[in-house]
Amino acid sequence: MKLSAPLIYGLIASILLVSAPHADHLPLWVNGVGLILLGWRAYLTASGNALPSRGLLLLITLACVGGIAISFHALFGREVGVTLLILLAALKLLELRAVRDATVLIYLSCFIIITNFFYSQSIPTALFMLFTLLVIMTAWVQMQTGSLGLKPRLRIAGVILLQAIPLSLLIFVLFPRVQGPLWGLPQDAYASSGLSDTMSPGSMSKLSLSDAVAFRVTYKDKVPPREQMYWRGPVLWDFDGRTWTRGRGITLQTPQLADAGMPVDYTVTLEPHNKPWLFALDIADTVSIPHVFTSDFQLLNKEPVNARLRYSATSQLNYRASPDEAPQQLQRARALPRGYNPRARILAAEWRAQNTGDEAVIRAALAHFNRNGFEYTLEPPPLGLNSVDDFLFETRKGFCEYYASSFVFLMRAAGIPARVVTGYQGGEYNDLGGYYILRQSDAHAWVEAWLPQRGWVRYDPTAAIAPSRIQNNLSAALSNNTALPFFARTQSPLLHKLRFNLDAMTNQWNQWVLGYNTERQFAFLTRLGMEDITWQKLAMNMLAGVAMLAGIFTMLMLRRLRLRDTDAVQTLYLKFCKKLAKAGIARAPHEGAQDFANRAAQQQPQHAVAIADITAQYISLRYRNQREAGALHAFKHAVRSFKL
Repeated sequence: MKLSAPLIYGLIASILLVSAPHADHLPLWVNGVGLILLGWRAYLTASGNALPSRGLLLLITLACVGGIAISFHALFGREVGVTLLILLAALKLLELRAVRDATVLIYLSCFIIITNFFYSQSIPTALFMLFTLLVIMTAWVQMQTGSLGLKPRLRIAGVILLQAIPLSLLIFVLFPRVQGPLWGLPQDAYASSGLSDTMSPGSMSKLSLSDAVAFRVTYKDKVPPREQMYWRGPVLWDFDGRTWTRGRGITLQTPQLADAGMPVDYTVTLEPHNKPWLFALDIADTVSIPHVFTSDFQLLNKEPVNARLRYSATSQLNYRASPDEAPQQLQRARALPRGYNPRARILAAEWRAQNTGDEAVIRAALAHFNRNGFEYTLEPPPLGLNSVDDFLFETRKGFCEYYASSFVFLMRAAGIPARVVTGYQGGEYNDLGGYYILRQSDAHAWVEAWLPQRGWVRYDPTAAIAPSRIQNNLSAALSNNTALPFFARTQSPLLHKLRFNLDAMTNQWNQWVLGYNTERQFAFLTRLGMEDITWQKLAMNMLAGVAMLAGIFTMLMLRRLRLRDTDAVQTLYLKFCKKLAKAGIARAPHEGAQDFANRAAQQQPQHAVAIADITAQYISLRYRNQREAGALHAFKHAVRSFKL
C-alpha cells in the first residue's frame, strides 16, 4: 500500500512536535541536523523524488552516532538516549516506504513524547504534550482510513482521546504508587534555589531578580504578623574578609530552646533546590519528616531536596535560643580575619567605650544605619578589599547582605558574638488558594547576636534602613524597582489576580498530580471508603474498574451501532415512500406500514409483489429486530431497485 502525502506530513509534524521541547538542551548541531532531515523528507514528498539509498542513510546514521559520542563523551545515559531517539526518528522518515514503517514511527513518537517529562513536568508541558498526542493520533487515523479529510480525522482522534480520559483517571488513582518518580527526576528538579552556604556582596541582590517560587505555606490556624515571618535557612559563621560561609561545626551540642511560646502550625510545600536544607519559621520546634537539627537551629533534610517535598511543622515565635551556648561556639562567633576593615574596628571600639552593655552597643549600631544616609538598593557600587569599610564610610548603598555582613563584623569587633542567618522573609498571600508564596525575590539575610541570659537574639539591620521591606515587600522598599521582575513591581489588580489564578492551578497540579505519592494515595482512597489498603487490593480494584469501563464502552458502542442500523432502515424506507409519493401515493401521517402497503398495492397492482416484499423487509428489520447477515444490504438493494 502506497503511503499518502497527508500521512507523511502528519508523521513529520509528529516527530517535529515531540522533538521541539528538547531543543534547548540538545547540542546545537543536533537541532540543525534534525531540521535538515525533516525538511529533506518534506521536500521529497512534495516533489515526488525517490528516497535516499540505504547506504547513504547508514553513513548519516554513523556520523550522527559519532557526533553524539563526541558531544556527550558517552553512548549511554538519559540525555544520550533521548538525542539518539530523536535523530533515529528523523532518519526513519527517510526510509518510510510501507505502512509498517509508519506504524513504527507512530509508536516511536508516543515513546519520545514521554521523554519530555524528564526535563519538565509543568502544566504547560502537559498541555503541549496533549496537543502533540492529538497530532499523532490524527496521523494514526489517517493511516487506518486513508481517504478521510483533515476535519474528520481530527474529530475521530479527539473522540479517542476523550474516551481515554476515564481510563487514564482510573489507572492514575488506583495504580500502586512507587517510591520516587517512575521515570526519574525531571531536569528542573536540580535547579538551585539560589540560597547557598556562602554569602558575598551582591549574592542576595542577584537572587532577588528571580521570580521563581521557593516554597508555599499554608497556616493551620493563626497567621503570624509579617514582621515575624523569618524563614530560617543556612547560618553563616566564618568570614574571610569578603565571603561568609557556614564552615565546619565545632560542636554537636543539641540546640536549646527555652521559654518557648506563641506556637504556629503550618505546612510547607518546598520546591526542589538540590540542597539539604529545609525552611521553617524562627524557630522550629517539631517537623513531620525525618530531619537533622543543627546546633545553630538550622533544619536539614537527610539528603538533598531533589523532588518537591511537603512537611508540617510547628514553630515557637517567642523563645530564648541557646542561653547557655558552648564557649567554643561563642569564641567562633567573635572571630574576625586579621588586617581587614580597620575603620570599622575603630568605630566598634568607640561604641564599646561610649556604651555600657552589649544591648547598648547594638542600639548604637542600628541608629548608625538609620541616621547616616544609608540607601537600600539592588545596584550598589562595587566594593574593594576592605569591603565593610567601603560600605560603611564610602558607598553607603547596598542590599540586605551588605547590612547583615557589616553589622555582624561590627558586633564581633565590639566583642559581641554574632552570626549571619540567611533565608526568606515575608511572603505573598494568594487568597484564591489560601496560602503564602515565598519566591526567590523574598530571599533575605539578617543577624543573630548572643546576649547573656537571653541567648541568640534576632536583629535585622535592613529594618533600620528600609522598614517597608519587612512590613510590606521588596518593591515597596526600593526607590527604583525597575530591575525587579515584572510581576514583582506591577500594581495592576487584574494581573495580580491572573498571577494568583495561575499559581493556584500550579499548586493544585503539584499537590494532586506530581505529588500523588503513596501516602496521598492511601489518604485519598481511605476517604473514599477503602480500608486496609495493599498493593494487591489496588491492583484488583484497578482491574475491576478497567473491566467495568470496558463493559460500559462496549454497551454504548453496541447501542450506537443498533441505533445507527435502525436509522439506516428508517432512512431507506422513507426513500421508498418518497418514490411512491411521486406517483401520487402519499403516505398519511397516521397510516401504518402494512396499511400503506395494501393501499399502494391496490393502486399499483403491477408493483404489488415488490411493495409487499419491501414492506415485509422493513417491518422485519424495524420492529422484529431480525438482523441476519446481509439483511440490511438486501433491503437497501430492494429500495434502490424499486421503480415506478
